[in-house]
Amino acid sequence: MILIHSRQLGIVLLISVLLLPLTAAWPEPHRFATVPALAVGMLQGAEVGSVHYIVIQLDEDRLGRGPTVQFSQQSLGSAVGDEWKEGVQMAVVAAAHAVREDAKTWMVTIKNRAYANYTNGASASSAIAVGLIAAWRGDVLRPDAVLTGLITADGRIQPVGSLPSKLEGAARANMQTILIPAGQARTDEWDLVELGRQHNMTVIEVGTLSQAYEFMAGQRP
Repeated sequence: MILIHSRQLGIVLLISVLLLPLTAAWPEPHRFATVPALAVGMLQGAEVGSVHYIVIQLDEDRLGRGPTVQFSQQSLGSAVGDEWKEGVQMAVVAAAHAVREDAKTWMVTIKNRAYANYTNGASASSAIAVGLIAAWRGDVLRPDAVLTGLITADGRIQPVGSLPSKLEGAARANMQTILIPAGQARTDEWDLVELGRQHNMTVIEVGTLSQAYEFMAGQRP
């Protein structure tokens, strides 16, 4: 029989705790990020682009019942449509996949802050995915760059419309860089590179969430 004195037992327990494997814990009860996104509205029959800001709060669901998404729509300019909400759901899946986390443990509260009373469409979904990763990692996003594009569950960024209007809206908001889906800088409808030059803006094509995040946060997710 081996006898261990109480002092020795305490040392053994301390060493055991120190040798436990490290896991991805939630050091803070809430994680936050704000990400800019682009929208297009109609004014006197013409398209007008604008920048709106999406506020994200990320919490842990320890019971793994998620992903759960709550939409804060009480204040003026925060109402969103079904397509916008579906885009958020896809962004949650893509962001969790990008950081190798189980989306079931994520509880997301999201608020859109726009000039318009109502926002719909899913072109902000890629920007929301970037914001979710930034909230998870605690990274700071560039304040002068904005992204538009449809996100897929596996992190691909798909084409969207009204890009000239969105670029002009970004320029009015003093953005310096606009990230757009791959293959959309020059089309039969527009030349965004030239339009960007006229507004002193840089146009960059991105095909994946990882590429977009690297430009907006300075590092890969």
